Amino acid sequence: QVQLVESGGGLVQPGGSLRLSCAASRSIFSPYVMDWYRQAPGRQRELVATITSGGRTNYAGSVKGRFTISRDNAKNTVYLQMNNLKSEDTAVYYCKLSAPMRQDIWGQGTQVTVSS
Repeated sequence: QVQLVESGGGLVQPGGSLRLSCAASRSIFSPYVMDWYRQAPGRQRELVATITSGGRTNYAGSVKGRFTISRDNAKNTVYLQMNNLKSEDTAVYYCKLSAPMRQDIWGQGTQVTVSS
């Protein structure tokens, strides 16, 4: 069973940047999809960004142009680079691994707080 651990969250001022990491406990075999979700208190969890094992990416409209999802296969890690952060980005961020005929695997989440 693959384990996912998110890190890199913290407190940042509006306009600042953070890079989140999602480290897998072992290599992940293709095909797969890795997603970043976020959830604010009292709000529904929402999909933020997606990357496939084929390298395709997609983003929510609210973060397009500000966030970039990427991966480092040698480190078994997926990243979410977040630039020009806004207060509306405040949430717990989770990564999720999806693969055919397998249960989805979620990380524990990392808190991102954007505040002056």
